[in-house]
Amino acid sequence: MTEMPFTSPQGFEAAVAAPKQAGESHWFVFKGDRLLVALGPPSPRPSDDPRVPARPSWATLPLQKNNNILWFEPARTLYLGRLAGTDCWAAEAPADAPAPPPGLAWEGLRALFSVLEDAHFALAGRAIQLLDWDRSHRYCGRCGTPTEAKTEERARACPACRLAVYPRISPAIMALVRREGEILLGRSPHFPPGMYSALAGFLEPGETLEQCLAREVEEEVGVQVSRIRYYASQPWPFPNSLMIAFICDWVSGEIRPQAGEIEDA
Repeated sequence: MTEMPFTSPQGFEAAVAAPKQAGESHWFVFKGDRLLVALGPPSPRPSDDPRVPARPSWATLPLQKNNNILWFEPARTLYLGRLAGTDCWAAEAPADAPAPPPGLAWEGLRALFSVLEDAHFALAGRAIQLLDWDRSHRYCGRCGTPTEAKTEERARACPACRLAVYPRISPAIMALVRREGEILLGRSPHFPPGMYSALAGFLEPGETLEQCLAREVEEEVGVQVSRIRYYASQPWPFPNSLMIAFICDWVSGEIRPQAGEIEDA
C-alpha cells in the first residue's frame, strides 16, 4: 500500500461520544485553516513545495490536561476519538481570539507536512474537515431549522424535518497522462512560479471515475486517453476532497489549454 499524508493513523479509534471525565488529551486547535503548534527554528533545507517558502525544523502538538490549552472560548469543539489511548479533540478559535501563549503559534498544514509527527498531521487533516463540516451545517439545508449534533454517530440532524447531514466528501480524480517517456503536467494561473501538477477534476453525478478522468483530460487539454489504471487515493482536507489517482496513456490529440484553467503544460 502506498503511504500518503492525511490517512487514518495506526492506533486511532474514531468516536463521537466524548469521555465523561476529561484527562490528558491531544488538542487540534484551528484558527481558520491554521493549526496551533509549538514551532522550532526555520529549517536550513529549502522547501520542496513552491506554496511553502520555508518550513520549521520541527513542530509539536501540545499535550494538555483538562483542556487548559484553550485560553479563549472556542466557537466549537468536537471529540475525534483516541490515538494510542489518548483522547483527541478538535477546536475552532474565533476570529478575534487573542494571540497564543509564548512558545505557540498558528501554522498552515502545508508547512507542517514532514515536520509534525505523522499521526498528528493525519488527524489534523481529519479535524479541520470536521470543523468545517460542523460550521457549515448549523442550519438545515431543507427548511432552515437549527440542526442538532447526533450523539450516536457523526451527523447533524434537523429536529423539524428529520434531514440528517453527514460529513461531506468530494471525490476528485487525478490523471498522470503518459506518452513515450513523457508525462503531461499543467499549470493553473493561481499556482506559484515553478509549480506544475497532474490534471485533476471533480466527479459529476452519474459518472464513473474512469469517465470523469477521460472527460476532465479532454476538457482541459484536448487529449484523449486509454488504459486507465488506478494508483492510490488520498484524503485532501482543503476543505473536503478525496483525491483518487490514476495513470493513463495518451491516445490522440494535442495539448489545447483552456483559458483560465491551464497556463502551460
